Amino acid sequence: MRQYEMFELSFQGAQPEGSFADIDLEAVFCCGGEEKVVKGFYAGDGVYKVRFLPEKAGSYSWKVTGVAEQEGEALCESADESCHGMVGAEGMHFAYEDGTLFYPFGTTVYALMHQEDRLVAQTMESLKAAPFNKVRFCVFPKHYDFNHNEPPCFAFEKREDGSWDVDRPCFAFWERLEGILARLGRMGIQADLILFHPYDRWGFAAMPQKDNLVYLDYLLRRLAAFPNVWWSLANEYDLCGAKSIEDWEEIEEFVAAKDPYRHLLSNHNCFKNWDFTRPNVTHACIQSKVLNKVARWRRQYQKPVVIDECCYEGNIQHIWGSISGREMTNRFWRVVTMGGYCTHGETFLDPGQDVLWWSRGGRLKGESPARIGFLKGIVEELPGPIEPVESWIMKMTHVSDEEKEQLLQQGEPFVKAMLRMGDELVDFCNSEFVYQGHCGQEAYLTFYDLRTCAEDVLELPEAHKYRVELIDTWDMTRTVLLENASGKTKLTLPGKEGTAVLARKVD
Repeated sequence: MRQYEMFELSFQGAQPEGSFADIDLEAVFCCGGEEKVVKGFYAGDGVYKVRFLPEKAGSYSWKVTGVAEQEGEALCESADESCHGMVGAEGMHFAYEDGTLFYPFGTTVYALMHQEDRLVAQTMESLKAAPFNKVRFCVFPKHYDFNHNEPPCFAFEKREDGSWDVDRPCFAFWERLEGILARLGRMGIQADLILFHPYDRWGFAAMPQKDNLVYLDYLLRRLAAFPNVWWSLANEYDLCGAKSIEDWEEIEEFVAAKDPYRHLLSNHNCFKNWDFTRPNVTHACIQSKVLNKVARWRRQYQKPVVIDECCYEGNIQHIWGSISGREMTNRFWRVVTMGGYCTHGETFLDPGQDVLWWSRGGRLKGESPARIGFLKGIVEELPGPIEPVESWIMKMTHVSDEEKEQLLQQGEPFVKAMLRMGDELVDFCNSEFVYQGHCGQEAYLTFYDLRTCAEDVLELPEAHKYRVELIDTWDMTRTVLLENASGKTKLTLPGKEGTAVLARKVD
């Protein structure tokens, strides 16, 4: 065993007489007085497996019961320097188990799992050279524009009537999925695994709830010990007509209860946000173009906010798939400076080809990935995660009732009007003013977005000295503007879009 790495036990036995998915196989792992109970699974050809993810080093004893009866001991060595464990939510941000901060800069390849081996290999090579450390993709195949190919295999075998037999997993499918998860893990990439979606011609979206739970149970038995998986209950859950809100709540609770390690868990929307205040949900996974709401969502949900769909850089006819690389870059900067996280997607159509990155993978063609990587480098060199800077106007949205009443009685008409706006004021402020984030008093990051200021005043703490850099987010350049700045600092700016300023404490 090695800490934070999957440990596997394998046993030979007779083929199950009933369900191949719901089998009687359980293991208890003990270390230092703590126990972890995990379920095993049938892997085909008379092979049964138990997988375990050791979260601390030490001496373990284990005991397997059910279709296999065995016990033993194993020494778990401390983690390798490059291995940090699972990613979890830490306040409004993310961190690995060993405390190392994780900043998700994701991309989307929905049907990655369902392409021929050559295309999957090409996608993996593209990811090696890309800045992305998280990939969203589906367990089930997806039927949609630019994605009409038949998958190499499916999650289950079929019954005689043509329906899916969830009690008969297709082992080749699950081995293929595990191979992709392992390859992503070796590249340091998190797999944001989408468990359901509505874009379907094969019948997976319409399975009865009892079959959904059998499928999820088998998936969790096989995949929960992978340290680099996140559970995304759905892509656009609110378009899945066969499932009620009660069904989704049951699915959410089932996944959370059956996962021994409590991986990150969320649910993605089309129109209506999932209730991210629910206890099982670890972070907000949101589709939206209204990015100035990130600060409000952070305050509302008190959890990390990930804009996992903000449209795609591309040239297809759909409005969601035809924004420029510059606009995709701007959207990342807007979200990140407000303390959130953003996900990329790309939909470039080449004449005579039907391979778009967002759906099937292949090669990245857009201009935004390099710029996203430039932003990622800046974020990762900061002394901590970014929190949004609230202007005095934004702070008025959450003043006390007593303060509000005083301002309504004494304030100017402009102030009174703003107080009556409530949450709409947050949207107004973020759309009319610059985007600003900070790391305590250690660093301040300001993104001017579409504004073309020739000058500005940066308000820095007077007690410290700061080195101020001008950042061109498109040309990917950094130029020192000032050394040892403090207090109200006048800046001379180039008067162009896509400008940012970074002030780092130097004393």
